Amino acid sequence: MNKLLVFQTDFGLVDGAVSAMYGVALSVDKDLKVYDLTHEIPQYNIWEGSYRLYQTISYWPEGTVFVSVIDPGVGTDRLSVVAKTKTNHYIVTPNNGTLTHVEANFGIEALREIDETVHRLPNSGESYTFHGRDIYAYTGAKLAAGKITYEEVGRELSHDDIVKIVHPAARLSGDRVIGNIDILDVRFGNLWTNIGRELFLQLDVAYGDLFEVTIENDHRVVYKNVMTYGKTFADTRLGEPLIYVNSVDKLGIAINQGSFAEAYHIGTGVHWKITIRKLKK
Repeated sequence: MNKLLVFQTDFGLVDGAVSAMYGVALSVDKDLKVYDLTHEIPQYNIWEGSYRLYQTISYWPEGTVFVSVIDPGVGTDRLSVVAKTKTNHYIVTPNNGTLTHVEANFGIEALREIDETVHRLPNSGESYTFHGRDIYAYTGAKLAAGKITYEEVGRELSHDDIVKIVHPAARLSGDRVIGNIDILDVRFGNLWTNIGRELFLQLDVAYGDLFEVTIENDHRVVYKNVMTYGKTFADTRLGEPLIYVNSVDKLGIAINQGSFAEAYHIGTGVHWKITIRKLKK
């Protein structure tokens, strides 16, 4: 292992929860290098936690251990697992859907249940509500530090044991491509879809082409307009919308120097459908 440990939670930084996880990790091995992915996942939003892992893990060195704790079922019979991805990264997490986007985009090579009788912070056995500290940070640190092997995490599970959120694939239909609003580029309010660039290019597109974009929430149309396919935000006038390819090679929808999500009250997830239809020249 490379002694790199990356934390993601929905805890925020207003109290000592994240610091406690750091302390546990460094108590296992003070030479660990501990980093944050984010601690601003909306509370209980497993979907967003799943996406942020997909957005991030491939840019870290092989062998990096990620601890992801968005855990509304903490203390219940949901399993605690460590997944080994086909990109040779490790994800320590509750098995509650957090692995959905990683499994779909990179693949999961192996899955093991954490043996909580062995891999639990000493003297924490009577606590059932802070597994992020007591099980996930502790196990992740031992794995990243090389104090345990992956095989020593616990019993092997099958690929079918991975809990996944419904995650429909984008598709072509005639002169249009249909997908979902997967996530927001939060600070800027851009919409990130699940429509890959290569799928979109099958419509025979070029920069400057015009497209009709329709966004629906549970079959209710909330937005319908024509916009340009651009290389970058400056390809449109200030305040105008555009389609672009984002940093994970998917289609994004933006307003030049504005928040598309706020302007049109757009959300994310499988209930938010987007249709992009090429207009004839």
